[in-house]
Amino acid sequence: MPIVSKYSNERVEKIIQDLHDVLVKESATPDLALMCLGNTLTEIINNNVPESRREAIVDNFTSALKQSIQKSK
Repeated sequence: MPIVSKYSNERVEKIIQDLHDVLVKESATPDLALMCLGNTLTEIINNNVPESRREAIVDNFTSALKQSIQKSK
């Protein structure tokens, strides 16, 4: 069963492209880019997710990330 998002593909793709453009503009190496994105994720989770839900959110996110990496092999 496909996952239905409340966000349009166009909006998601634009934000992804904007983030990527900043990393390219800054000539961020893969490790620097991942560090910056990781720190951004930490800020988003800590500032916007209730403490009681953080672990579940992180577990779901890391699971989805692992799945997306495996699909791209």
